[in-house]
Amino acid sequence: MTKILVTGGLGFIGSHICVSLLEKNYNVIVIDSLINSDEDNLLSIKKICKFSNNFSNHITFFKGDIKDKELLINIFESSIEDNNPIDAVIHLAGLKSVKESVEQPLEYWETNVFGTMILLEAMKKYNCKKIVFSSSATIYKPIIDELITENSALGPISPYGSTKLAVENMLGDLIKSKPNEWRITNLRYFNPVGAHISGLLGENPKGRPNNLFPILLKVASGEYEKLSIFGNDWPTHDGTCIRDYIHVMDLAEAHISALDLILKSSPFFLNLNIGTGKGKSVLEVVETFKKVNRCEFKYAFNSRREGDSPYVVADNRLALSKLDWKPKRNIDDMCRDAWNWKFKSKK
Repeated sequence: MTKILVTGGLGFIGSHICVSLLEKNYNVIVIDSLINSDEDNLLSIKKICKFSNNFSNHITFFKGDIKDKELLINIFESSIEDNNPIDAVIHLAGLKSVKESVEQPLEYWETNVFGTMILLEAMKKYNCKKIVFSSSATIYKPIIDELITENSALGPISPYGSTKLAVENMLGDLIKSKPNEWRITNLRYFNPVGAHISGLLGENPKGRPNNLFPILLKVASGEYEKLSIFGNDWPTHDGTCIRDYIHVMDLAEAHISALDLILKSSPFFLNLNIGTGKGKSVLEVVETFKKVNRCEFKYAFNSRREGDSPYVVADNRLALSKLDWKPKRNIDDMCRDAWNWKFKSKK
């Protein structure tokens, strides 16, 4: 059985990817520090996949940090001793708040860049040279009213984006040094939202959330008094920022397709935008959420937030052509599934 190491595998995106991997009969090892995730997600994965006595034979969890070299060595060596070495890595572990990265840049460089370097050293040591990296659309230079292609100008405006680009550059240097050995795909996420249709997995960041949907859910459920929208004077049709929101399960399925590609292909290096190709403004999302879920709540406009861009929408044609994948879920599904998870999580 093909064995995959998923770093950050109990987080919002990672837990959904683990579900998709298990449903495809992969053997999964998860390493997660639980800094911004919850071990309860492991139980939710089990419920969704309906494993019982043999569940532990399909997924193994290690609590720890990718900066812990000894832990990584133990994970790789244990797999070899079991005669089932790790075949590939899906690398999601890292800090991910744009706002927080502006306030704490050194923590982001240490975790996201140095942590990845430790992981790659372990992969090299144990001849595991296939990786799908969780990158981000924040690496691109801000543009207005144009779809972003993989060849669009790069120019992060936050430390978070800078760390993602630094890791991509590190991976690029790695494959240049050994072009006949490594298989690397950088998936540049746009805005993952929504939840698993079961309502058992969703986005639940620790501390005060910074992204739209977690805040939206807290406002709609009455935990917060109102939603703050950062800026109504952006150069867009309604003055609010436009983003390419993609359902987290569409994103998870993109990882499975990217994994299938690196497992069966010759060595290569590939950058892919993972989005829907359709932009929605913050106000459009708010109104859709209200309509789909039949709820009302207050919102107010605040000043622009440092690190934001007015328009970030993917040109996803390269991903559609390279992967056996396409996004299937729309903004109504994203709003409905997110609210369903929030409703069930409150019980």
